Amino acid sequence: MSEHSTFDICVEPIELCKLLKIANMVGGGGEAKTMISEGQVSVNNEVAVQKRKKVRDGDVIEYNGTIIKLAYNPSKKSAEFINTVVLANKNSKKKKRAKSKARVLSSKTVTEPTSKS
Repeated sequence: MSEHSTFDICVEPIELCKLLKIANMVGGGGEAKTMISEGQVSVNNEVAVQKRKKVRDGDVIEYNGTIIKLAYNPSKKSAEFINTVVLANKNSKKKKRAKSKARVLSSKTVTEPTSKS
């Protein structure tokens, strides 16, 4: 097996597509998902086709000649990882608000025709 570098992750497990992005192995999340679905990424010497495959401490990831071994280290949080988590939380809050507004609008449309009759 060829030489590989160690990459610290602060959350376990982590999705494969997010790991490729955070480790700067690909340009972005879309590219990561494409490369995985095309079978260009392997986890522990097996081709991975699940975009959201959970990878853990000790797993070896290979893509485009680059090999990394994951090491769980909760004290090392990269700025990009923290930004990804913050954005995910903001997006989930927006989705929750949008759903609640839709319910209010739909209940108004249901109650208006009954009150006019």
